Amino acid sequence: MARLTAAATAFSELVIEVFRLNGLALEAGDLLARPAGLTSARWQVLGVVDHGPAPVSNVARTMGLTRQSVQQIADALEREGFIEYVENPHHRTARLIAVTAAGREALRQVEARHAAWADRLGKQLDLSSLRATVDALRQARQVIEDDAASPARPARKG
Repeated sequence: MARLTAAATAFSELVIEVFRLNGLALEAGDLLARPAGLTSARWQVLGVVDHGPAPVSNVARTMGLTRQSVQQIADALEREGFIEYVENPHHRTARLIAVTAAGREALRQVEARHAAWADRLGKQLDLSSLRATVDALRQARQVIEDDAASPARPARKG
């Protein structure tokens, strides 16, 4: 078994906590979104395109997901009337996802529940520690993104 340095151990612990937090956050998001007929994943897609129509590939990049998974979510949102596909003036085949009035209403409902939830939980944490944690997570994300783009990174197998 490979021995980890102190830095490697701390980074690994951070990643494990992020995985645990992600699972809990998705669970909580599903509870917040369910009354509006959404899931965490659908809420996230609506949140991205609420700022303006976007192609599936852009939404996937923003969310850190695969294009295929976002396409499945968008197709479900369209079937339920929360989004519509509109023509993309910059690309003949990559249509844009646009929020409908029903989608915007559902999103506002979830945002209201989220605001109350975030306030209730946020008040239980020290504000300066919370902000420092967000900064540290952004730095860790940047390090991972930089590593993924590095030409020195070993090639993937398989």
